Amino acid sequence: MIRVLIAEDQAMVRGALAALLSLEPDIEIVAEASRGDEVLAAALESRPDVALLDIEMPGGDGLEVAGALHERLPSCKVLILTTFGRPGYLRRAMESQAAGFLVKDAPATQLAVAIRRAVAGERVVDPELAAAALSAGPDPLTERERDALREVYSGKTIAEIASALYLSEGTVRNYLSSAIQKLDARNSKEAALIARQNGWL
Repeated sequence: MIRVLIAEDQAMVRGALAALLSLEPDIEIVAEASRGDEVLAAALESRPDVALLDIEMPGGDGLEVAGALHERLPSCKVLILTTFGRPGYLRRAMESQAAGFLVKDAPATQLAVAIRRAVAGERVVDPELAAAALSAGPDPLTERERDALREVYSGKTIAEIASALYLSEGTVRNYLSSAIQKLDARNSKEAALIARQNGWL
């Protein structure tokens, strides 16, 4: 039996995934989590062969959790499941040693096949998303530029961003100006939106 952990913050989606996968003769759901910060403890306790992780969860996103799982439980293969097929997310998933990356609107049978392929040591990636990631190119932003844009995206002012990142307002403006130029945006809000759409935030 393939032991599977499902981490998804929406109870209905999590329940549906568990119900569908439980119909497979060789798959057993051994743990569920609704928050990113619950996954590692649940995985260490249940020892799954595969962890299905949503990207956007409270308490830590699936990409961060994937890296932590790879470090603490390397035998567990990670499949990232997301509503958002953003090229930057795919790149980050591969960097965090995920075994696969699938969009949630894929057929349920495809998910069971992906789980079996991951256990067999294969990498499983939605082909259209792989093509989009290659054409999008690498993330041009520095870590600090991403931090500043993340705060802009959440609606903070320059002063609030400076306080949150322990930087001067002038330094924040410099990071944002650089990000705006790199992303060919008109202002910091547009730059944050472009970065978000590409999965870089």
